[in-house]
Amino acid sequence: MTEPKAIAKYGKDNIKTYTSKFTNLYYGIFDMKSEDKPKTLMKIVCAGIEEKVVGLHVLGMGSDEMMQGFGVAMKMGCTKADLDSCVAIHPTAAEEFVTMGVWGTSPCETGAKVSPLGGASPGEPRMGC
Repeated sequence: MTEPKAIAKYGKDNIKTYTSKFTNLYYGIFDMKSEDKPKTLMKIVCAGIEEKVVGLHVLGMGSDEMMQGFGVAMKMGCTKADLDSCVAIHPTAAEEFVTMGVWGTSPCETGAKVSPLGGASPGEPRMGC
């Protein structure tokens, strides 16, 4: 579910989003400027106090493979706490889905949380801000 569709269904006050933007570790070995390396963007849309995951979005390398597994979890009714309780498999981009948000709240009006992989230095705006 997209964030606008989730807001329409559950109400703005019942939706919390988590976002991240980062360079996939795959590109770490390439001799390129950091700003020229392709970015991966992720968003988790949660509903209600229990933060049921109602939307999961990713753009970037390997997104097709990531979504297959997370689709099963969503069909089973996973919550943000379920994602947070998973062991992250490093180094993979998918690990961001199970570590996102534990690093603190972004300055975004939406209340989104982002991880330090969000591509910005402390105090700088990140994706969605």
